[in-house]
Amino acid sequence: MKKQIFNPYLPNYEYIPDGEPRVFEGRLYVYGSHDSFGSPFFCENDYVLWSAPVEDLSTWTYHGVIFRKDQDPLNRELLSVLFAPDAIQGIDGRYYLYYAPCEIGAIGVAVADRAEGPFEFLNHVGNERGLLGKRDDDPYPFDPAIFVEDDKVYLYVGFDPDPSWDFIDREFGGLKKPGAYVTELKEDMYTIKNEPVKLAINNVTDHGHDFFEASSIRKIKDKYYFIYSSWNSHELCYAMSDDPKGPFEYKGILHDNGDIGIVDEKHRVSYTGNNHGSIEEINGKYYIFAHRQTNYSTFARQGIAERIYLKQDGTFDQAELTSCGLNDGPLVSQGKYNAAIACHLTSRDGALHYMDNCEGEGFENIRQLHPAFTQDSKDEERIETQYIRNMRDGSTAGFKYFTYKDEVKLQVTTRGDEGLFEVRTDLNGDMLATISLSENKDYKNSEPVIIRFPNKEKLSLYFTYRGIGSIDFLSFEFI
Repeated sequence: MKKQIFNPYLPNYEYIPDGEPRVFEGRLYVYGSHDSFGSPFFCENDYVLWSAPVEDLSTWTYHGVIFRKDQDPLNRELLSVLFAPDAIQGIDGRYYLYYAPCEIGAIGVAVADRAEGPFEFLNHVGNERGLLGKRDDDPYPFDPAIFVEDDKVYLYVGFDPDPSWDFIDREFGGLKKPGAYVTELKEDMYTIKNEPVKLAINNVTDHGHDFFEASSIRKIKDKYYFIYSSWNSHELCYAMSDDPKGPFEYKGILHDNGDIGIVDEKHRVSYTGNNHGSIEEINGKYYIFAHRQTNYSTFARQGIAERIYLKQDGTFDQAELTSCGLNDGPLVSQGKYNAAIACHLTSRDGALHYMDNCEGEGFENIRQLHPAFTQDSKDEERIETQYIRNMRDGSTAGFKYFTYKDEVKLQVTTRGDEGLFEVRTDLNGDMLATISLSENKDYKNSEPVIIRFPNKEKLSLYFTYRGIGSIDFLSFEFI
């Protein structure tokens, strides 16, 4: 029996957001940014790469650093952070990595003989008129997405923030042409062949679903799918076309890192922040790769993935957040599970959008009132110490899904103040048991309790803390 896989799907010390999943030669690779735990900004680490065989998505291999900030000649002194990359196999069979250093204002291209790299700097995207992003009529060279079909190479870039935001001029030098753009490259994979053209996305249902950033492109059967992060920020939307240059027709939401839209347009089951990712077909099944927020911050993001289902008309329904993700089915109701695989995390007052609520005035108050995924180890230590911090009265951690068992013994491992956990399989349903939690400075196992589950095909599990203090939640175990 192969081992199980959870969300986040990489070791919980690893912070790789903006994941672009790609299957090359029987392996799934996820090319993404690389956040530093505890950093005050995005993407501070060099690019690293993980992959898994398509027949076993529970077994991930670490390939190490594949591209460093100082390998780009325009970035050797500045060492600007590397934002979201994408990768593709080129016309010549080699592998090409596209990236955007934050303060450079250009798209870099690196190349390798193997999908796992390491990659060497090749050039910047441009032509005789100069580098893309440096010319007067260019869109902002941000979040590159790359697509190769037959002998054609398409590059997608763009950004469309509110022009009144004060950081636009300061950090981006102003935006001459906001929006998503597509340009065709020559076979060398970096020379502009056809100038950028704005990508039309028609019939968007409201402004919140309009393009904001995070361009990604896929072809499924005979349709082209443009995937992007919307103005709502926490969701990945998609649009379809018969042509890679568009126009595209808006079709809906693929993923939301607070599950907004699964119940209704306001209900948030976890702390949200920006989102970035894409679709990949793996062994005939489709998955959406995205990321979640941790540590009261939008700068410590972790990759998560969910199964999505292609309908006959080519559309997808929004993927539900789960703990089982790539497991391709419920987790078994036996053994120990880390609390950090929770797909539902709220305080008694619900959950927040981190970018709006946790990075400005009142930040310390937010930390005091709300739980968060965090870790005790330092970023470079590569030790799995993640847990849920600061669960206060009314805080809930939820997990989906588990195989059905009519009766189990369950214990939890916590540290902190005295209190209890209320256990439910339906967030708004009957309480099935309580688990007493004693006051302790170090992690301690509770006494096991017997829980009789209602007869269901698969089970959710919710733990709600009741007490006058706070606890840290490390794990739970079916005994």
